[in-house]
Amino acid sequence: MVEEIQRELDRLADPEKAAIHRRFFKIGKGEYGEGDVFRGIRVPEIRKLAKRYTDIPRKDTERLLHSPFHEDRALALMILVLRCVKSDEAVRREVYSLYLANTKHINNWDLVDMSAEHIVGGFLIDKDKEPLMRLADSNILWERRIAVMATFHFIKKGRFDETLMIAARLLNDPEDLIHKAVGWMLREIGKRDMTAEETFLRKHYLRMPRTMLRYAIERFPEAIRLAYLKRTT
Repeated sequence: MVEEIQRELDRLADPEKAAIHRRFFKIGKGEYGEGDVFRGIRVPEIRKLAKRYTDIPRKDTERLLHSPFHEDRALALMILVLRCVKSDEAVRREVYSLYLANTKHINNWDLVDMSAEHIVGGFLIDKDKEPLMRLADSNILWERRIAVMATFHFIKKGRFDETLMIAARLLNDPEDLIHKAVGWMLREIGKRDMTAEETFLRKHYLRMPRTMLRYAIERFPEAIRLAYLKRTT
């Protein structure tokens, strides 16, 4: 089955798009996507395949997730997300366990962002959140981003405590991709409850990396946004 799917992916490949993706996803030496390989396939095309192959065996999904090709891994994650959305607790638990056992293959921001909310956040919504804290404390960039982005599921349910707790843990994170993710999730909280976001900001904004703060206050009224930025200069 994997060979059949990969033949379809080969057919959809576009070398010109692949070259663009290699630049966009920073695959150069020392960059966050170092060594990643692209076929050059548009996301809507991958989503179509995911809907067709949602029910392939777990071992085949895992083989796709282990592929050196970025789009193969994206397809595997889309399949896992679709399984979570339409399945019972036992299947969600299985997908969650597979996901956390393979975080080294979920190794770019788009792969995290398309999956963590649904697979990790969706499974942990009514469970102990300690796994998120362990991910937030990981020395692996992508696991820390998974921790942050998983909480988007909670935010959409009107629950902010987990996001705010993880945001506080990551204030001193060295990675720009974490600053952006945390700022984004703070902004999402603000869309729903400005008071909750501002309470966090008043306590922490002087310690926040500039990018994190900019993302967090992006939708604030201009005067308030500039006041926050001015106080940090």
